[in-house]
Amino acid sequence: MRGAARILRKHPALTRRRNAPSRRVGIGRWLLRAITHHGRGSPPRREGSHVNNIVQTAAAAGNFKTLASALTAANLVDTLSGAGPYTVFAPTDAAFAKIPKADLDALIADTAKLKKVLTFHVVQGRMSAADVGRMKEGSKVKTVQGGELTVHLQGSTVKMNNSTVTATDIASTNGVIHAIDTVMMPS
Repeated sequence: MRGAARILRKHPALTRRRNAPSRRVGIGRWLLRAITHHGRGSPPRREGSHVNNIVQTAAAAGNFKTLASALTAANLVDTLSGAGPYTVFAPTDAAFAKIPKADLDALIADTAKLKKVLTFHVVQGRMSAADVGRMKEGSKVKTVQGGELTVHLQGSTVKMNNSTVTATDIASTNGVIHAIDTVMMPS
């Protein structure tokens, strides 16, 4: 135990509660795993760490399937997989379902218009929910498309233009996603 105590003193991060071993892994194996990754290779992934870019995160979330296919149709996958950082106010599948099927099909078929609509949902830089919450009522946020989103704060509800933000701070390696309940159309 002397060696383990010395390692714990050298690496105080190993003693924090959030890094404590699960009940299924004995302290010896957990400590051995932590030691063997010290100084070489990747450490074991912690729960909650994000390793996917915005497109991968949206696809994995399960409620952005229409958005993921629209990004592919508009040739925006490579752009939103890039370095960023970006903030995406991402319409959920339910938001896309509000658009009549014929109109949605026409939008997806018109690549130029689709690209304008999708980039209207993207802001350059990483804006957390706290950043948006600190904005004043009526503040404007410039989108990648060139238009502006207007921030509306109503108690604990945040709206971007006419869309209510329903989920916040979905983290990715190159930005953050905030789910919204309505597809926003640029003017």
